[in-house]
Amino acid sequence: METSVYNQKGENIGKIALPESIFGVKWNSDLVHQVVTSMQSSARRGTAHTKTRGEVRGGGKKPWKQKGTGQARHGSTRSPIWVGGGVAHGPRTDKNYDRKINKKMKTKALFAILSRKLKDDGIVFVDDLTLKEPKTKLAIASLVTLGKVPALKNILNTNNALSIYVPERTDDLVRAFRNVANVTLEDTRSMNPVSLLSYKKVVMVYPEESLRILGSKLGVAKEETSSKTLKKVMPVKEKKTVKKVAKAKAK
Repeated sequence: METSVYNQKGENIGKIALPESIFGVKWNSDLVHQVVTSMQSSARRGTAHTKTRGEVRGGGKKPWKQKGTGQARHGSTRSPIWVGGGVAHGPRTDKNYDRKINKKMKTKALFAILSRKLKDDGIVFVDDLTLKEPKTKLAIASLVTLGKVPALKNILNTNNALSIYVPERTDDLVRAFRNVANVTLEDTRSMNPVSLLSYKKVVMVYPEESLRILGSKLGVAKEETSSKTLKKVMPVKEKKTVKKVAKAKAK
């Protein structure tokens, strides 16, 4: 699998080979939906808080007697159906919105989105992104020249237009791009399904280094699996050694 690489002027300068394990993953809408909704739920701050009828001050006295007034029966003025009363089933700060996501699920969803975006011509690889000065004017000028790429034509005129990923953000790049509307600058290592789906186009700078970082996400899962296997095997060996020592002492 190959794709074109462009320079900062929007010129095609060659091809780069893409790994099938990252950009050839089959689309799985159920997995992507589960991962994205779980991440959004975990990011929820949960600061909204309402009081129940037991927490609202006052309301201890019965507003009127039970019978004989011709009105509906009430036991407290802090009932949820009263103005100034408590709230029924309102948001509470003691609710936990965190949802667990397995790393393998998150990684597979990330690669499925990358594969889909590449298929839909939504990813552009750029060999370099440097500015003479950390100025927004120069950042916009570089985006205008990148607009020569067919996939990025008129990109600045759309909402949530572009997400730029670099192996490591520098202070100059951050200062230059932070005031450009509808454009974000992120580290490749922090790439996640939610951020990918939030923008229509993705620009990956320094493709070889970016692909190495993405490939390391697959290596993490393998290392964790091997370490878990070792933890299961070690105690069995120790038990056998203990039994041998005990038999030797008995003789």
